[in-house]
Amino acid sequence: MKTMKLGAGKLQVPVIALGCMRMNTLDNRQTEAYLEKCLELGINFFDHADIYGNGACEQRFSQAFLLNAAVRENIILQSKCGIQPGIKYDSSKEYIISAAEGILKRLNTEYLDILLLHRPDALMEPEEVAEAFDELEQSGKVRNFGVSNHRPAQIELLKKCVKQEILIDQLQFSIPFSNMIAGGLEVNMVTEGSADRDGSILDYCRLKDITIQAWSPFQSGNSAGFFIDNENGCYPELNNVLLELANQYGVSKTTIAAAWLLRHPARIQIIAGTMNEKRLEEIVDAVNITLSREEWYRLYLAAGHILP
Repeated sequence: MKTMKLGAGKLQVPVIALGCMRMNTLDNRQTEAYLEKCLELGINFFDHADIYGNGACEQRFSQAFLLNAAVRENIILQSKCGIQPGIKYDSSKEYIISAAEGILKRLNTEYLDILLLHRPDALMEPEEVAEAFDELEQSGKVRNFGVSNHRPAQIELLKKCVKQEILIDQLQFSIPFSNMIAGGLEVNMVTEGSADRDGSILDYCRLKDITIQAWSPFQSGNSAGFFIDNENGCYPELNNVLLELANQYGVSKTTIAAAWLLRHPARIQIIAGTMNEKRLEEIVDAVNITLSREEWYRLYLAAGHILP
């Protein structure tokens, strides 16, 4: 498995990480076998969140993966906090610390390699976040920090008080769902893609050495669901180009879609949320493919984007 440096830090991570949002759909035996498969493929980075299965996904992970000292040293555990579904977002010091301690208990580990703030909180006070991060770092419970679904100005507001490096911004990103690219291409236009929905987050992360983690990399970003072999026949042109390139490279369409993300010079890390071994193998195959510039743009245009 190819690796990359996370943000501006020294943490070396695989370019493909496993997203554990659906882990509670497996039983303990299946989970154990699946985690062994991940390690066999070189995936030792596991992305969690306290709301995944309302904590059940973290518990299932720890039940299947006994984290003795030797095992724990060789894997990277990341989780997210800050959402109470349907109620509120919470970035208060008390909540962050309480959430982190709950995550550690469910994962049965003494520390997290990375903790992310899951969503921006309209009532966020950066001073409180800074106090929470300091306490978690000084106690050895969290070693690195980042955010998810944040705009540049929201990260800058955090950095006003937070002294730790913000290593990550986890963002939804796929071939169809790529406004962060469209906004940088359709400059000075009145087209749909020219709308600035994220404050040029892609360029900002590159400038600030923040790693973008792509979540839902095979989702269209709307109610159409998965864009590969979509059950409603959506994205026919994109699927045709994916198939052509898949045949050319001797891989699957999933592999080509993952290779499209990895081709971007932002050094994006893919969060693969599948619990299917074959699909995971197909995603991992993408590390061996470097799409040409022409192939990359063909896929981009086939998804319905434009070039001015």
